[in-house]
This record gives sequence, C-alpha cells and structure tokens, in this order.
Amino acid sequence: MNWTNVLLGEARRNCVLLSNELARKLKLSENTVRSALRRYEERGLVERVSTKIYINHLNQQFSPRDLANILRPESYISLESVMVEKGITSQSPSVLTCVAPGYTRSFRTKSVGIVYRKISSDLYWGYEQRATRYNTYLIAEPEKALLDWVYLTRQEGLPTPLDEMQIQFLNAVTLRKYAERFPRTVQAVVNSLLLERAFPLEDSEKATGAIDKHSVSPTRL
Repeated sequence: MNWTNVLLGEARRNCVLLSNELARKLKLSENTVRSALRRYEERGLVERVSTKIYINHLNQQFSPRDLANILRPESYISLESVMVEKGITSQSPSVLTCVAPGYTRSFRTKSVGIVYRKISSDLYWGYEQRATRYNTYLIAEPEKALLDWVYLTRQEGLPTPLDEMQIQFLNAVTLRKYAERFPRTVQAVVNSLLLERAFPLEDSEKATGAIDKHSVSPTRL
C-alpha cells in the first residue's frame, strides 16, 4: 500500500487523522495503521497527539482548534485564549486554554499545546459552536471566559489582577447576569470590577472632595 498517497488523500478531507477510523476505511487492523503512521511520523509527515489522534502535516490548514473537541468532546475553549482574542487582556497564553468537567489534562507536542482545566459541571455553559475549515469546536462567550478565569484562579488560591482588563469589550448586563450563577466570591469580584470602572478611584475622590467642600456650613461670626 502506498501510504504517501493515503495520507495525501486524507489531507484533502481533514488535517486530523484518527487511526481507528482510518483502519476501518482501509479494512486493516489498527495496529497495522499505527505502525505505518509511526514510520511517517519519523519522517515528519504526521504527528501523534494522543493514542489514536494524529496531525496530518500534508494539510497545512491545521489549527489547534481543530483538536479541541476531538481530544475532549465535552469541553470548550475559554480563559486566556478567548480573553486575548476579544481584546480583554494582552497576556497571550502559550497554549490553547480550555475547560471541561472532569479531570485536568494537557496535550503537548512539537506543534501544539492544549490545556483542559477542570470546571464544575454546573458551570458547563455559556459557549457557542464555531468551525475551522474541517472541524467544529466550542468556545466561550467573552463574559463567560472572564468568569471562568476568575473562578478557576480563585479556586487555585491565586490573585485575580483585573486592573489591566479591558472590560469595554464586554457586555456588562450579560457579565452581571452570568456572574449570578457563580459562587458569591466570583460575584463580589465582578461587582467590584464594574463599580471601579464606572467610578474610577481618582474621579471618586474628586467627587467626594467637591461634595465635602460644598457641604461645609459657613461659620457664623
């Protein structure tokens, strides 16, 4: 069998290879297919990501988002990956950040890095479906991505530096509404953030000073 032609044919249909599906299609054992893919991985034509999942480098349209819901079907892209995309933060992550109910897991190869962080099944919502050229994936709404980030950061006992967050790219009504479904600690962070941005400390101090100045009664002689 000419495996180069097989890989070229598959590359026209997708940038991701699943060894079990390829075995069924070719009517071969999965061990035979994996052995062939291992040889072609040594040549740099495919790249193993997980037990049955490979990137086909003969297709140059690959994006890590092609793998997000193949590796973990019950997951969605969130946290820093969405926040950077929406302009909420400039701190770009080195991996594709996702959340999923269940265990935390990461996948790292030469050309891709994806991290799945554990979130409560009660908080598995607030996402939409999008598509790459060949596959579909789930991605959080920007308000949900920020809330997921606050929630998980606090779960790990880390600080939540919000002073550089560009919340003008968020819908305040949606943010507050979604926050109601999170623990009170997360709600408090959101309320503080919205209040601070609506009434910055400098403006608040000026306003307070003006009120104090005009509220002082004149001294009677």
